[in-house]
Amino acid sequence: MLLLCDAGHAGRVISLRNGTVGTRFTVLYALVFLVSGTGLLGLTFLLAGGNVNSTVPATNPPVQGELGKAQQRIRLLEDQLAAVHAQQTRQLLAASLVALVLMALISLVLGRVLARRVLRPLRHITAATRRISSDSLDLRLGVAGPADEVKELADTIDDLLERLEASFAAQRRFVANASHELRTPLATMRASLDVAVAKPDPAASTVALADRLRTQLDRVDHLLDGFLVLARAQHGSFADIAPVNLGDLVREALHDRHTDAAAKGLRVTVDVPQAMVVRGSPALLARLVGNVVDNAVAHNENGGSIEIMGLVTGQEAVLLVQTGGRLLDQREVDRLAQPFERLGVERTGSSGLGLSIVAAVAAAHGGRLALLARPTGGLCASITLPARLEEPDDATPPAAKARVPA
Repeated sequence: MLLLCDAGHAGRVISLRNGTVGTRFTVLYALVFLVSGTGLLGLTFLLAGGNVNSTVPATNPPVQGELGKAQQRIRLLEDQLAAVHAQQTRQLLAASLVALVLMALISLVLGRVLARRVLRPLRHITAATRRISSDSLDLRLGVAGPADEVKELADTIDDLLERLEASFAAQRRFVANASHELRTPLATMRASLDVAVAKPDPAASTVALADRLRTQLDRVDHLLDGFLVLARAQHGSFADIAPVNLGDLVREALHDRHTDAAAKGLRVTVDVPQAMVVRGSPALLARLVGNVVDNAVAHNENGGSIEIMGLVTGQEAVLLVQTGGRLLDQREVDRLAQPFERLGVERTGSSGLGLSIVAAVAAAHGGRLALLARPTGGLCASITLPARLEEPDDATPPAAKARVPA
């Protein structure tokens, strides 16, 4: 523990464990210098002070005449020399103390410089590691220099990146191969059902069974599609980057779910600026908006409401989707962004990947998803994405504020 006191913060205690490595190195360097300088000053003072009173007083009886006067003069000179020596010793001590204080301050500066010099390779390693993402796992630190601890750390990180790159590549291959291999038997089963139903006068039980199997096959197909989108978003492996208008995506998603919203009697309100443009993958962003709208329609109460609002704050575009419904537990809501998580016992009609895909797509575009249980019941989903600031076209209205009938 190091005690640092000043006029405004007397008695403040700062622990070296809470500082950076450079700060700890600087303080320790200054402490070592201060302790060694203090020890050297004490040793110098002891050695110099040992001769201050080294004059031995005369023990012979006083002598009269010229010889006595000479002895008195010698004793006077010795006393003067002793006083001069003591004064010089005090001056040396004071000068040494001043020099010690000055060198202690200089040692702090030198310690900071040395700490920066020593830790410079670690800062380079940290900066290079931060630039490496899931899209650039082929990059390596490639630190050159002697085989010391820093190079050993860099080589260890390079080995870790190599293993991560191999793991990510194997996972991408597995997802692609699995989706292809699973879609083939699904297509075969669909064809077999179509053939069975297409026979002359099929039995009613056969038709009913075919309808149920088609429903389950559609769910499996939708689940596979969700897996592919989730894997693609989590790995950020998309190159179709373009400006995307979130207002247009909202209206398209609501148009696709208009029948389901009307069946539940939902009141839908949209207030999204026309200039709410982000840059990213049009397909993934369309899936993001579609999934959050699907969730708002599917998990809403009959006669409920959906409010969709958009705003651009600084460099961020925020899309808010609020739904009505029963009171929700925030602890359960916090888990909804995880795959296969659902509220309560809702297990049918949903793959459990909707909001997890939304969270993954938002993160892949440098954004985030926040879910909040509303105090009045229902859910509020907030999607924040980096905004692409640009002026809308003259032919485009400045804002799209509409009340969508359902």
